[in-house]
Amino acid sequence: MTAAASAGHHFNLRNTLSPMGHYLKRPLHLARAYDRANLRPDLMAGLTVAVILLPQAIAFALIAELPPQVGLYTAIVGGIIGGLWGSSNQMFTGPANAISLLVLSALSGFFVPGSADFIIAAGLLAVMAGVFQVIMGMARLGFLVNFVSHSVIVGFTSGAGLLIAVKQLDIFLGIKGGGGGGLISSISYLIQNLNAAHLQTAQIGALTVVLIVAIRRLRPGWPAPLLSMVVASFLIFALRLDEQGVAVIGQIPTNLPPLQRLPILDLELIARLSTGALAVGAIGLVQGTAITRSIAAQTGQRLDSNQEFVGQGFANILAGFFSGYNCAGSFSISAVNFKAGARSQFAAITASLFVLAAMLLLGPLTRYLPRAALAGTLLVIAYGMIDRAEIKRIWRGTPGDAAIMVVTLLGALFLDIEFAVLLGIMLSLALYIMRTSAPRVQAVVPDDHFLHFIYDPHRDQCPQLGIIEIYGDLYFGAVNHVEEFVIDYGSQHPEQRFLLMRMNNVNHIDFSGIHMLESIVRAYRDRGGDVYLVHVNYRVREVMKTTSFDAHLGLDHFMTDDEMIGHLFHRVLDPAVCIYECPVRVFKECQNLPKRITVSGAPVCAEIPGGEVKHIAPRALWHALHGVDGKPRPLIIDVREPREYQRAHIAEAESTPLPELVGSAVTLSLDRQVVFVCRSGRRSLRAAYTMQNRGLQNVAVLDGGMLAWEAAGLLEAVSPASLNNEVGEEA
Repeated sequence: MTAAASAGHHFNLRNTLSPMGHYLKRPLHLARAYDRANLRPDLMAGLTVAVILLPQAIAFALIAELPPQVGLYTAIVGGIIGGLWGSSNQMFTGPANAISLLVLSALSGFFVPGSADFIIAAGLLAVMAGVFQVIMGMARLGFLVNFVSHSVIVGFTSGAGLLIAVKQLDIFLGIKGGGGGGLISSISYLIQNLNAAHLQTAQIGALTVVLIVAIRRLRPGWPAPLLSMVVASFLIFALRLDEQGVAVIGQIPTNLPPLQRLPILDLELIARLSTGALAVGAIGLVQGTAITRSIAAQTGQRLDSNQEFVGQGFANILAGFFSGYNCAGSFSISAVNFKAGARSQFAAITASLFVLAAMLLLGPLTRYLPRAALAGTLLVIAYGMIDRAEIKRIWRGTPGDAAIMVVTLLGALFLDIEFAVLLGIMLSLALYIMRTSAPRVQAVVPDDHFLHFIYDPHRDQCPQLGIIEIYGDLYFGAVNHVEEFVIDYGSQHPEQRFLLMRMNNVNHIDFSGIHMLESIVRAYRDRGGDVYLVHVNYRVREVMKTTSFDAHLGLDHFMTDDEMIGHLFHRVLDPAVCIYECPVRVFKECQNLPKRITVSGAPVCAEIPGGEVKHIAPRALWHALHGVDGKPRPLIIDVREPREYQRAHIAEAESTPLPELVGSAVTLSLDRQVVFVCRSGRRSLRAAYTMQNRGLQNVAVLDGGMLAWEAAGLLEAVSPASLNNEVGEEA
């Protein structure tokens, strides 16, 4: 390897690794940039969050059927690591209700819930999901969550809320042996064992629910779950209800989160957990992104999605190694953190440290905490997970979003919940592909004031020019849809030989799009017309340039909004059609144009049988006018309007507009050939056919009209009046 190649190699490697180093150095950046004025607000916010987080961490661990301390370990490690390496100033990373249910679903098929193997597998699942999230962040793939519909989150959390509520009812009522299976089996078990409900347990659970609801209504700022559990624990202690059959969680360990040995080399176990890890990791990222964006919309903070992915991944990895389980951004805790005045990630770190202190100091008191109180707390939380207002909005919105929500919700209820999550994500991607592969393409016309182009199928269209607007990118998945529309439109309007394609909303084009445009251009040119593009952005134009499409189309076929219609009207469209065939006035340029659809009561636009009139080529006519072929010079009759004749005409031509020629008994010489001339050959063809029917047989038409004469480079005459008008216009 040469020195230059080696230097280039190291340079590319440095460019590749540089963003990774930036993500890893996030804690140093936070420490250097921290404003000490934020210390007090962050401490108060952290204390407020800890009061709410302490009971919820225990409750969420019970959803996953893990020991209470596992939830606390996750809250401590996840909050600290997520705060150090995350991006959002207010989001808190810790145990989450829906994620906990997803963990239970992913593991319960392989291990007995609550067993030692189950706890170890939960740690390994967290590490696997964290590795996936870190890779996503390091590879700067944070944008991928944009392709997951918000309906997935709404459907999943709603289904998870229903499942959590059903699965907590047996604990709430004191029915032993329940909690396993899916929705149907859980409901069936409850119905069959209602007579086994424990009265005191149900009373404690009901009291907890009533206290939470009442405190939230009467004193919204108070920590309702914590106060309710304190009351329930006091009743257990005072009335000795634990000795009467009311289940309690027992004393939790009072130590730092211990390091746990995980089977990270057990490839068979990793393979079995891979689907669940992917689902947990993906839904955690989507949920975290939704939280950070909703908060940033109020704070104005600029977020780095990739940094947030790395932070979530590190939090999961370390939580798994330190006896925790999967963590994610928590909607409720993050909202509390934001409302409590948190100004930086230090608030989340403080909250986790307060939880650690509470666990070390108050751990013995949890021996009186009734499981029914936790179940009652979870019932209230599960009810709040079902966002009825958002469900109604999605249901009334687009059918695609509603379908994704319903499928994800039903999948969460009746299928493996991790499969439901992946199914919802796949449906989101499928919906995105469907929408982008079928961009809106429609024919447009000018509005009443000729300021904008609008879609109005009831308006008249120009018989010569079709205008189509494309609302989407021209990539391989969309070109077939666009091409089919243009072909169908062309078949419905065969008289429109020219097409103007508005590209305002086309931001990307690939080689398939170039091929599609070439096919459309070829089709219109084969029918004697052409295609023009307007408002092509820089990136699309560069692709057209590198693929030589711009040369194929012609550089003069690219236009701006200001010039397009005027240029096409005066230089491309045939005024004969506008004057003698078209009864409508579509464009601003048409408004003052004379309309002569009939002359002496007869329609000018009568069909002319093919081959009835002779044609003469421009060069042949030039030779005939200059006596090169030795024959008598033909008589040239220009049937265009006077203003067209004055601008430029064949020097030997006489001006006799078509209406005058058709509408009166014009006498023409019979001893020499008469050649009729117009702009493109349409009007002259009608003039020649009319005169043939009147008995004048030695007639011909200039093939291609003045356009062909100009293209052949033959001389033209300009009237002095036209020159004076042009000078006056320039002055």
